[in-house]
Order: sequence, then C-alpha cells, then structure tokens
Amino acid sequence: MSFVVPKESFNGKVLALDFGSGDKVLALGGESSLPFLSFEGQIPNRPVIAYEIQDCPPDDWPETVRNVYKEVSGDPVGWAKYCQDTLKAKAIALRLVSTHPDRGDRSAADASKIIKDVLAAINVPLIILGSNHIEKDATVLVAAAEAASGRNCIIGKAQEGNYKTIVAAALAHNHKLIAMSELDINLAKQLNILITQMGFDKEKLITDPMCSALGYGLEYTYSVMERIRLAGLAQNDATMQPPILGDVGMYVWKIKETVASETDVPDWGTLQERGIAWEAMTATAMVLAGTNLMIMRHPRAIETVGKTIDELTA
Repeated sequence: MSFVVPKESFNGKVLALDFGSGDKVLALGGESSLPFLSFEGQIPNRPVIAYEIQDCPPDDWPETVRNVYKEVSGDPVGWAKYCQDTLKAKAIALRLVSTHPDRGDRSAADASKIIKDVLAAINVPLIILGSNHIEKDATVLVAAAEAASGRNCIIGKAQEGNYKTIVAAALAHNHKLIAMSELDINLAKQLNILITQMGFDKEKLITDPMCSALGYGLEYTYSVMERIRLAGLAQNDATMQPPILGDVGMYVWKIKETVASETDVPDWGTLQERGIAWEAMTATAMVLAGTNLMIMRHPRAIETVGKTIDELTA
C-alpha cells in the first residue's frame, strides 16, 4: 500500500496586499496554507525582506553592522540608494529615529522633507516607520503619509495610544498600515478591529505582534504568530487574516550575543559571524511562523534568509 501524504485544508485565507508604485510593486500574503506547505494550498507570494535605514547615523547599532553602512549612513538618501543599487534591495524601511524626543526631537516637517528626498531617489517600495514614541508618532506619521501621497507606501506603526490620527492619514493618502500590539493575540485582534471600525480596509492592514530575538522570547513570539495565522486560516477569523510583520533587526542587534566582545566570551566565536547568524536564525524562525514581511539590517543575514526562502519555495 502506497503512502499518502496527509493534507489539511483551511476555509480561511491570508489577505493579500501590495505596496510600491510603477513597475516595482511588491505583493504580500494571499496564502491559503501554513507557511511553505504549498501541497496543501496556494502560496502566491513569498516573504519579502526590507533593508532598514534611518534618518540619522545609527550610533546605537554595533560596529559589526554599522560598519557595513559607514560610508552612507550619514545621509538617508545616499543610504537608500546604496541599498537599492548596490545591495539590490527589494524594499527599504526608513525609520525616523531622530524625531524621538530623546533622539533629536526633529519635527514632522523635517521628516517630511527626508521622506520626499528618499522617494525621489529610489523606485523600490518604501516602508515608513516612526520612532516608536506614541505621542510624537501621532504627528510625524500624519506628515509622513502626506509626504508620500501617491506612492502606495506602508506606514507604521499605529498603536492603541495613537491609531486614530495615523489611520485617518493612511486613509486620506491611500497607504497601507502597520498595526502593532504587544505580543498578545487578543490585543492584536482588538487593535485590528478598532482600526477597521474607522473604515480602514482590512485588506490594507499589516499585523505586527512584535518580535523577539533568539534566546529572548523567540518561542513566545513564534507561538503568537502561529496562533494568529491559525486563527485566520482554520477559524476563518477575518481580523486575523492580514499579513504579518517581523521587525527583526531592531530586536536582534542590541542583545548580548550580538554585542559582547570576543575577549569577554571567547567560546562564542567571532562577533561578526555570531551577529549575522543571530539575525538570520531569528528571521528564519519568523518566516516559519508565518511572517510575510521582515525588516532586517545586515546584508549577509538577509542573503542567508533569502536563500533559505528560495529552498523552501523551490
């Protein structure tokens, strides 16, 4: 008797969305099976990796990743062009770090100018991220949405404390939106409901349940993402069907394993290889959990995860 591979089918489907403009539009989501199980359903779009850049030099990044961009990181336009032209980035995520009250407190008008300059210099899709300061992002991301009007960007992150103004801006300028909650499936569902109740199309929404680095709660992050994906597929829960974001780089490149010197921990191997491996392993876990869009930093880690996705989708 021949072996028959057991298959599971689902009534639900991950919502599909696209971002970007012109001939560089990227699509996310749309799958009707768990990650990479293409024999059980349709997986029309592979996970997308965006290169992270900032609007100011990344002085809080460890040298092992900061040195990769040392010639360009003083200018966000040059940094964006380097990622697009030299590193062949499919998408770029611009984080407006210097708008944070404790990191420069630059104005919304300053952020708007940077966004316009970056968009004028590149043609790949752009993700625009605030500084993760609830009050400041409420004004900065409104200005950002206006500055990027017509370019079909992803704006974020909308949180429970500021989502109303950010949702209204994304609506007005026809952008996609990231909704971030704090590692709790119920909070993620609640925020998605609140946003769609404002008239925002759920097919333009991306869920960010937050991320964790390997060794720092990764298994909990994985389980939350997996539960979100199963709720959308198996329970056909429309509020849990948007694509998922994994903001990998910002959580990886600050932990002990990516910053501790070889002198302090000689048994851990070279610092550079250790950091690259840590980001790659964390991101790989995220795509296996169901992440559709990842934001990463080191080119070699991105290349490694890209090859893994190639093998899993071959």
